[in-house]
Amino acid sequence: MRKNSRLPNLHNLGIHLRILLIVNLLAMMAAILLSKQLSEFFTLLAQISALVQPILLLSMLGLYVLYPVLNKLKYWQGALIIVLLEISFTYLVFILISYYFAFDTTPEISRACLLSAIVTSIVLYYFYLQERAYSPAIAEARLQALQARIRPHFLFNSINAVLSLIRSQPKRAETALEDMADLFRVLMSENRDLVPLAQEISLCHQYLDLEKLRLEDRLKITWKIEDMPSDAMIPPLIMQPLLENAVYHGIEPMPEGGEIIVKIYTKLKELNIVINNPYAPQNDKHTGNKMALKNIEERLKLHFDLESSLKTNIKQNRYEVHIRIPEKV
Repeated sequence: MRKNSRLPNLHNLGIHLRILLIVNLLAMMAAILLSKQLSEFFTLLAQISALVQPILLLSMLGLYVLYPVLNKLKYWQGALIIVLLEISFTYLVFILISYYFAFDTTPEISRACLLSAIVTSIVLYYFYLQERAYSPAIAEARLQALQARIRPHFLFNSINAVLSLIRSQPKRAETALEDMADLFRVLMSENRDLVPLAQEISLCHQYLDLEKLRLEDRLKITWKIEDMPSDAMIPPLIMQPLLENAVYHGIEPMPEGGEIIVKIYTKLKELNIVINNPYAPQNDKHTGNKMALKNIEERLKLHFDLESSLKTNIKQNRYEVHIRIPEKV
């Protein structure tokens, strides 16, 4: 069953840019509908903007401050409070404007508050639709990852590797089985909320340990994560599928194996995740690595909007994926 939509992230620059654009477009549409000629349109638009912009800026500042509290509420509760806040901001701005300024076409306060509630509802509904549009990517990510895990290629070889260790290295076999159980537990969960970076790293270690049972010395991993913020919040299952691609398309096709380099660092208050692996398309018999990339990019947009990016690069027989997200959300 699908969970209720969450409120838009009011700490996100992309969200605020969209709010500015939507509200100003609605103001322009109102000026077009109310004006009879071009000269009247510009005059009316200026008057509407003089009323709308203070309300808009005050609202964005107030909601930015109150977002941590609103985000803890149920969706309908948060949405209702936002509408009531917008009505209050509108009432306050109209009182101040009517006291210090005089406009020929200033609407009644009651009508202005009603319009504010309608516009706020339209904006919230837009973000609700946007969240619904991207939400299938979350379920799809879990399905893709689960399908990848149960490939005979991975599952049978992992089981055979564990069986070969039971007598000679029972402790290592037990650890491998625990890793497999943890992987399936994460993949079967909803994976809708953000998780600490350290949790995702732990899952990646478990996955790579299982692959190393099969590939042994062919699989080399270098972690450059000394400066990573362990408590940074990221969408779950964004690193593990990329590492799987690196193993499946970069290491497996090469008889001699290769090295995967994982680098995580912060720069300008942004978290950077870089995964680099060998690239030999002439040896790779597998296809389909673009699907995981597209899914991860959609989930990044869902959580971080314009403040995130995913870029790929091929250079000197190496394939690199670079993810950039805000460090604090």
